[in-house]
Amino acid sequence: MALLLWWIPLMPLLGFITLSCTPLWLQREPSEKFTTVLGVGSVGLAALLTAALGAGFQTHDATIIQTPLWQWVQVSDGKFPLQLNFGFHVDALTLVMLSVITGVGFLIHVYSAAYMRGDDSYRRYFAYLNLFVFSMLVLVLADNLALLYLGWEGVGLCSYLLIGFWYRNPDNGRAARKAFIVTRVGDTAMLIGLLLLLKEFHTLSLQPLMNAVRSPGADPEVLTLAALLLLGGTTGKSAQLPLQTWLPDAMAGPTPVSALIHAATMVTAGVYLVARCHDLFLRSEIAMLATATIGTLTLLLAGISALAQTDLKRVLAYSTISQLGYMFLALGAGAFSAAVFHLVTHAFFKALLFLSAGVVILSLHHEQDIRSMGGLRKKLPLVCTAFAIGCAALAALPLTSGFFSKEQILAQTWNTFGGLNPFWIGGIVGALVTGMYSARLLTQVFFGREGSASQHCRSAQMPAMSVPLTVLALLALLGGAIPLHLDSVFGSIGNHHVPSLVQWIAAAAPICGILIWLLIRYLAEQNRAKTQSHFFFPILQNWARNGWGFDRLYQALLTAPLRWVASANRDDIVDKCYASVGSTCLRLHFWLSRTQSGLLRSYLTAIVAGVIGVLFLFLLITAVRL
Repeated sequence: MALLLWWIPLMPLLGFITLSCTPLWLQREPSEKFTTVLGVGSVGLAALLTAALGAGFQTHDATIIQTPLWQWVQVSDGKFPLQLNFGFHVDALTLVMLSVITGVGFLIHVYSAAYMRGDDSYRRYFAYLNLFVFSMLVLVLADNLALLYLGWEGVGLCSYLLIGFWYRNPDNGRAARKAFIVTRVGDTAMLIGLLLLLKEFHTLSLQPLMNAVRSPGADPEVLTLAALLLLGGTTGKSAQLPLQTWLPDAMAGPTPVSALIHAATMVTAGVYLVARCHDLFLRSEIAMLATATIGTLTLLLAGISALAQTDLKRVLAYSTISQLGYMFLALGAGAFSAAVFHLVTHAFFKALLFLSAGVVILSLHHEQDIRSMGGLRKKLPLVCTAFAIGCAALAALPLTSGFFSKEQILAQTWNTFGGLNPFWIGGIVGALVTGMYSARLLTQVFFGREGSASQHCRSAQMPAMSVPLTVLALLALLGGAIPLHLDSVFGSIGNHHVPSLVQWIAAAAPICGILIWLLIRYLAEQNRAKTQSHFFFPILQNWARNGWGFDRLYQALLTAPLRWVASANRDDIVDKCYASVGSTCLRLHFWLSRTQSGLLRSYLTAIVAGVIGVLFLFLLITAVRL
């Protein structure tokens, strides 16, 4: 099993290296078939190796596997001893993340082979995709926070490359830069938190560090500050308030990239980090409360924003932010197993929704405005079925995978915060809003009258797309029955009683949301108004559609002042200081050179004037002293 750990991340890395170097070896671009076999096959082999590792884990009844890699840093200073040994660490949590990354990632790779067919940068696309999977695998396998941080930054780099994949469009380049810069803000906070932990405990190895954190002698203030700094890093990577602004614009990349970022890799990294460092967060009530608060506010604001969007992919993007808010709410409530469970089910139904949306977009000649869609259920029946299943799981309708995971989150929130509390109420309202925008999206795209784009629909679905959609649809329906066995990592929380009324309210909330939206749609059709333009209050609709003004706020407070400073400093103020020294010397030289006329009487006049001036000064000083 230890040998398998080497090969799981090595397969996509070899795929990336081979795809990157093949043009150098062949002196030409490889064929799409070769690229597909290598790019898809490398992740497929990683998925098979992960399955073998999971089987061995169960067979040997193992709880933890440690595999050392190499020693990076060793300092023997008595005051500050430091040793960073890199290795891989596998427990039940790691195994769950490996399964999601390689399993869902493989299905997205298979889908990509058809979606990207004929693209001029087909090889480059799969090279980036393989590097993305490798970076995420390193992140979750790392037994050291320093190695985890390297994988963390690798994921950030790959997201920049893939969001801006079609870089000839300036908007795509801007979206990629925005994602990179905003997530760097969170990453900076995370790096400071890692350095604080290193200074305090002299290690970043996960097990020794968590043992030190649990010790009674650990300074509570340091633990709180470190946890809050790590939380800052997770808010950036997982697009939580106030660093959520990059994710909706990240839809500029190819649709399979959106599925990979939202479902299997990047945005789940923040949830994983908090879950992995749960011992640190449990030592700080402030950090736990901050996590729950951020999650609750995010799921509400993002859910309402999803209800106001008109772009198909942006609806799903805000939906992802909202569902990640549920995961953070669970983390803040101490329901770590429920958070990871929702991460898994969300990977199933959100990948399904994005891949289904990709078929719709291709079939409508790259049209993404849902106001131009409608009536596609007859022209795209399989996609309609898959999308409906994804929406049902997203809304957490009973018996779908999303229902079981969200029900655990709400139940634990009720218990942790003592019954009726703002966090539980926020979760219920969020479930109601989720039901509304899920119903809005499904009815607007696949039902009702045909829009202008739907009239020109052509089926772009291929077998390579149908298989991933079918598998993900089954997982979105039945994934809630998959046992995760995370008690060995987080411990057992026991069976706390939740009143039946609370459970019924949680189950009824999304259904009520669906019914409310259907009523709104019916009333709008009766009034012969467009359904998508009817959203409570126009001002609220505009605010929600524009992400509640966060982009404008950051533009006014940060971007505009920085641009002004950059413009004012276009020629570099430091260079101006050095240049002023030179120009001052030149001017002094010019004026002094005017005194060198070459006339003797001018020199004598100057000497006499100087002597008179000195004598006058001497007499003046003497008079003052007397």
